[in-house]
Amino acid sequence: MKKTMIYALALLTLASCGKKQTNETIAEEKTEQVKVTALHFSDIQREISLSTNLQGYQTVNISPSLTGLIEHIYVEVGDKKQTGDMLVRMDQNQYNNTKLALQNLAIEKNRMDALLQTGSVSQQSYDQIKLSYDQTKESFDFLETNTYVKAPFNGVVSAKNYEDGELYSGQPILVYTQINKLKALIAIPETHLPHITTGMKVTLTSDIYPDRVFPATIEVVYPTIDPSTHTFQVKLVIPNQQELLRPGMYVTTKLGLGKAKAIVVPYQSVEKLVGANDRYIFINDNGRAKRIAVTLGQRFDQNVEIISDELEEGMEMVTVGQHKLVDGSKINIVR
Repeated sequence: MKKTMIYALALLTLASCGKKQTNETIAEEKTEQVKVTALHFSDIQREISLSTNLQGYQTVNISPSLTGLIEHIYVEVGDKKQTGDMLVRMDQNQYNNTKLALQNLAIEKNRMDALLQTGSVSQQSYDQIKLSYDQTKESFDFLETNTYVKAPFNGVVSAKNYEDGELYSGQPILVYTQINKLKALIAIPETHLPHITTGMKVTLTSDIYPDRVFPATIEVVYPTIDPSTHTFQVKLVIPNQQELLRPGMYVTTKLGLGKAKAIVVPYQSVEKLVGANDRYIFINDNGRAKRIAVTLGQRFDQNVEIISDELEEGMEMVTVGQHKLVDGSKINIVR
């Protein structure tokens, strides 16, 4: 009997403690003091800002199709050349022999031309001489191009890998780059694909020239989307007659996409998930903080565009006190 009474008292004590703890938990729910701002759509000038590295519009390896001795290299690194200027002269022995053979065949062909007109030679004999002449002429043109290597466009020598008298064995003799016109590739998010067309104007800026803006034009819009990054590439062409810009330079590009409507809020009011790049905001949901994941869009000084399918005009976004909130926190709006 005594044991039964002790057990009953213990149960009453536990129930009393549990009830007390529950009441304390309810009493301890904190109300956070916050300020809110109503969301609304604003007209913005849509633009994309992306960074990239410049490249020579054309860069070619000067690599003759003939292996052999390099007789003479006419240029050094940094030399600027015009289309058709001599760059390299290879061993001329094979070229000279083919030139002599072509001259002899030209004489023979002319003689056969005259004989064919008078009927003194058969068409078959004439065709054999003409075939030999055509084949030798083709070999001569090939040897001339690869013995006397000339500049394919206006450019600058950006690398030199041999000296006079060395044996050319496959590595490019020179690297030749066009710098009076440059190009750049930028990766644009796929959401902008419908708005990007060839011929659109782009501006470039560089930290090297902080007070200058350089023009560029979209030359090619690549037709496929990268499935891993959800971006597509665009090729820019950049006039560079003054050669202030150089291949390899780091630049920032800005591409205007026209006017659009967007929700713009103070940048500091957008929260970032610790250890990730996920962004979110809090809105007033009948006196409770509701967390909504957002994507950041365009930045405007201290403000930023936020994007989410859950956002509607007129919602009240927490702009002061949001750092103390979690999803479902009770809030009191301070007007």
